[in-house]
Amino acid sequence: MATPDAHLPRQVPIEGYGHGFFHFAGMASDGSILALPSGIHGWAPRTTAEIDEAALALVFAEASALELLIIGTGTEPWAIPDALRWRLRDAGLAVDAMPTRPAASTYNVLLDEGRPVAAALLALP
Repeated sequence: MATPDAHLPRQVPIEGYGHGFFHFAGMASDGSILALPSGIHGWAPRTTAEIDEAALALVFAEASALELLIIGTGTEPWAIPDALRWRLRDAGLAVDAMPTRPAASTYNVLLDEGRPVAAALLALP
């Protein structure tokens, strides 16, 4: 899954991550990922500066099947811009941003609990 448009067509837990990659379902992907009800998708953003409404288009497209979006921000915390936070709320989504390591763990726990959750995870530098 080296390209941003590649995807695994089912939602699965994140099994591992490292500098520039994620492991899930016995596979590895290069770069950032979106974990959605439709599956695990390659995701173009590499920094928080690239996270905007356009970058989250797939999240908005699946918002009716979700309650919560977790954004993994790499190694540093990030304050979600107000306009994006309000746009997500207008779509019916709660959102939380945290560094990628705890974001992946939180996503896994909530997914295991059967919660309608998605994650937008920046790859670690």
